[in-house]
Amino acid sequence: MQEKELIFDEMSETIIAAAAKLAFESGAKTVNVRMVLQELEITNRVFYNRFRNIDQVLQIVYERLALQIRKSVRFDPEGDFFTQVTDIVAHTLIMSYELKMKMNDYVFQRDSIFGDNYLWWKNEIIKLIDFGKSKGLLKEVDSEAMSYAIWCFIRGYNADAVGRRLPLEEAVTNFKYAFGILLDGMRA
Repeated sequence: MQEKELIFDEMSETIIAAAAKLAFESGAKTVNVRMVLQELEITNRVFYNRFRNIDQVLQIVYERLALQIRKSVRFDPEGDFFTQVTDIVAHTLIMSYELKMKMNDYVFQRDSIFGDNYLWWKNEIIKLIDFGKSKGLLKEVDSEAMSYAIWCFIRGYNADAVGRRLPLEEAVTNFKYAFGILLDGMRA
């Protein structure tokens, strides 16, 4: 049996925006198709002609937010390496903090199940480590292993700070301090 081709149009974008709004207001775990239908005053048919289920919509919300965070990463090879790396990870924490406050379980689960976000960050971290090694700023470390360790540190810190609902300022201050110690251990 051939699967029905779904429509992607302006209404699709409206549904995605409504799901994102609802997820940010009450948490992704609580969002369901009925809530979106009520929010937009649309029928099941309108929704299901565009999406298979609410998870498909939330996946799009997640992917767009992850892409937005990735696009914000800037590294200037002429700038101070250690300051920039610390600022990049702090900026990522800040950008993702509010998102994760509302979508923590969803984001954490997606990052665990689907490797796209992890692979993108792993490769970016490897590039930064390799750049630091090439400039003599970092010890000769296994870039692959360190990339994974840094990913786990950042992801774990972020998830715990969000789960404990630490105020953003406190989370960023503590994060920069702890990450700075980790980074110092890699200095050449």
